[in-house]
Amino acid sequence: MSIAVPNTTLQQHVHTLYRDHHGWLRGWLRLRLNNSADAADLAQDTFVRVLLARTAGSLREPRHYLATIARGLVIDLYRRRSLEQAYLEVLATRPELHEPSAETRALILDSLLAIDRMLDGLGARTRAIFLAVQLDGLSYEKAAARVGVSVSTVRKHLARALMHCLLLDDA
Repeated sequence: MSIAVPNTTLQQHVHTLYRDHHGWLRGWLRLRLNNSADAADLAQDTFVRVLLARTAGSLREPRHYLATIARGLVIDLYRRRSLEQAYLEVLATRPELHEPSAETRALILDSLLAIDRMLDGLGARTRAIFLAVQLDGLSYEKAAARVGVSVSTVRKHLARALMHCLLLDDA
């Protein structure tokens, strides 16, 4: 088994980037989130992404780059909270006897987030066709009529959606 030797140059670039811009990024996030704890968490997550991307040494506009990553993380945070809130609202309507355990709720929420990410990666027409067939159980003909396309177009969009799902599953 071989152990990867850390790239000290990359570590130095990340350290410098962190030292020079972490405070700014945390403040930038705090203004947008109105929450210091979330801002600190997302600032750390941003630098983890930079470290994993190994791009710290080649940045010309580091604040723009950091803000772009952080903006995506903010969107993910709000999306996750929105899904979680919707799920909790549905749970609240169920009798206590049928309430899932905390572990099951976490697994369901993770699954919902994965489905949301998958659907978000599809174009509007592909998403509408995929949901019509997979969720609503429509035949290809009925899905085609609902969306206003041909049956062969439905087949092409479903193939595209299924390929997208398979590629995400491998990632």
